[in-house]
Amino acid sequence: MGLNYIWDLMIKANNSGIAKRDIRFAQASVYSPYMELSLENMNALTVEREIEINPYYRFDSIFDGLFHPNYEGDMELRQQLFDIIVHFLADMDLTQGMNKREFYIRFVLRDMENGVFGENVKKQIMTFTREERDIVAVNLLQLYESGEALHLLKDTMRKIFKRSTIYVNCDSSDKLLFYIGQEETAQSRAKVELIRNIFLPVRFSTELYWVHHFGIIGVEDTMRMDRTALI
Repeated sequence: MGLNYIWDLMIKANNSGIAKRDIRFAQASVYSPYMELSLENMNALTVEREIEINPYYRFDSIFDGLFHPNYEGDMELRQQLFDIIVHFLADMDLTQGMNKREFYIRFVLRDMENGVFGENVKKQIMTFTREERDIVAVNLLQLYESGEALHLLKDTMRKIFKRSTIYVNCDSSDKLLFYIGQEETAQSRAKVELIRNIFLPVRFSTELYWVHHFGIIGVEDTMRMDRTALI
């Protein structure tokens, strides 16, 4: 299914990692009266940086008086003003369907990205995809509400690292063993560090195991030769 509305386009751009400021809206000179976006490919699934739209499809009452087609003066100013207004309308489109909790989630995510939780978290959150950032923000909001840090630590790890498991060390109830289940990279290390910084209670220490699982007596898959980490 293609892109039909400016809000549809902005959601697709956000999911593709394209910043709103990198998209420029322009008034289409040729357009269909039955469509808002004027795209060369009606079934386009990707987002272009330059987008022409039919402003009269939904916003005739706004643009009819501001951008009369017979007036050709101040074109550069009119184009910049058009882009600003459409961006504002797109933001309104996006927020109309949000409830109060979704606003809180957006605020939490914005605070992480702006350094409210520290410079380390600000840098680390940028290594997450948009979907992963939402997971972290949702669970952080739930942490404020419930205080269930360990449960949310496990839930976040499991959703970000699908093969991960967290164990309590039998020799120390305050030490957690993290099995990540994938290769260690700078990006994956940053993600784990952020999750630990936000959700790990102060009294706990951790030990990380990336690819090779430590041996568990009675669990055959963890006791393979040359594929078992030593504790």
